[in-house]
Amino acid sequence: MPIFRRSPLILYGSSISYFTGKLENYFRLRGIPYQFQSMQFPAMKHTLEDAVGLMQMPAVQLADGRWMTDTTKIIDWFEAQLGGNPLVPDDPALAFVCHLLEDWADEWWWRPAMHYRWHYPEGARFASRHLASELTGAIRLPLWLKCRYFMHRQRRGYTTGDGLNPENIPAVEAQVHRLFEQLQNTFSSRPFLMGAKPSLADIGFSGPFFRHFALDPVPLTILREKAPAVLAWVKRLWEARLDRTEGGWCTHLPADLEPMLEDMGRNYLPYLCANAEAVRSGRRRFDVEVDGVFYRRARYSHYRVWCLSELRSRFARLGEADQQAVISLLEARGCWQPLWRTRDLPLLPSQEAELPFRGGTKMIGVN
Repeated sequence: MPIFRRSPLILYGSSISYFTGKLENYFRLRGIPYQFQSMQFPAMKHTLEDAVGLMQMPAVQLADGRWMTDTTKIIDWFEAQLGGNPLVPDDPALAFVCHLLEDWADEWWWRPAMHYRWHYPEGARFASRHLASELTGAIRLPLWLKCRYFMHRQRRGYTTGDGLNPENIPAVEAQVHRLFEQLQNTFSSRPFLMGAKPSLADIGFSGPFFRHFALDPVPLTILREKAPAVLAWVKRLWEARLDRTEGGWCTHLPADLEPMLEDMGRNYLPYLCANAEAVRSGRRRFDVEVDGVFYRRARYSHYRVWCLSELRSRFARLGEADQQAVISLLEARGCWQPLWRTRDLPLLPSQEAELPFRGGTKMIGVN
């Protein structure tokens, strides 16, 4: 029996954190015991930089003292220890789509989720007060000053500081409304994204939804009015346990997921390629128009170059017949060409090879 089955691990993060919520949903689904602890600043900064090479949330400490970072690779590691692969469909083409959805949830919906939290006064007041109280109790400053710090930091790093502006906000919010409508359609017909049981794609989408869209005041109101089946899915996933879940996977790509793939082909995959070109040229800020939305001075990300490389590597590991199935599926939904638009990716030497126990590039380009 793996040691984490016998001795609870410690999950450091925030109770309103995007990726902390994703990892909590995974641990609960897989029945992995854990203890949650709020990540205290500044005490944790040096600990994590020494242990995993960078300061980011969440972090996991195993019972044997090892530290872990990066939710996707943490999940990969635990799945390898547990054996089998019960979080992705058996069909290789559907399995690839499952991983693609998880990556899209992680890296594309992050910006809109942060926008709704920090752009609107009611969201910013709620989140800044919560984070200031939860994470900085040891800092002897007035609460109002710590709240102001969080508002400035998050907007500078993740919203106005990452390509959002008054001109493109309506279009960004329209994309969110479209996603809500798509998921309302999906969860009105079946309990989870890929079938009757939760998948890695559901875990990925718990990031933007569990602790952002279904928690922050403005998007929560929209979900209550327009997409109640999505709120029901958030609760259903939180309560699900894989060893008690009955049912199977879809046998083919559900029609209600096709619009999501089409959206990925218009927004996320072209964005990943544009980001790769910015990294190649050393432009820490770049302009890009995707899916009719113009992002000015978005920040580049070495990590997202690696994300694109991981998707391509996952395809390369498939057998020839399965590759043809994936090509056919993605070509029909406009995803195949954008996935390969930038051919030679500017990866750093051995980039992220030590994940989940050590990472090096995820926070490069934040400031």
